[in-house]
Amino acid sequence: MIADVIVGIYLVGFVTLAGAVFAFTWRMTGSLLKDMSEPRKKRTIPAPHPEMEGVKYGEELLVFKKPELQDEE
Repeated sequence: MIADVIVGIYLVGFVTLAGAVFAFTWRMTGSLLKDMSEPRKKRTIPAPHPEMEGVKYGEELLVFKKPELQDEE
């Protein structure tokens, strides 16, 4: 008798969990299909450093290289 109650509780829990998983999967699949049907939005990438604001990608920057001193013999 008690085994039948435990089996019933188990089945109710299993069916509830299976229904929740199916509903979640259905909802996420619908959301993904909706997002994929819309055109992609252009994203702006923030400057990697505050001093690089206003510098466009590929723009040449001034570079300073310290010349190495030659040892005199």
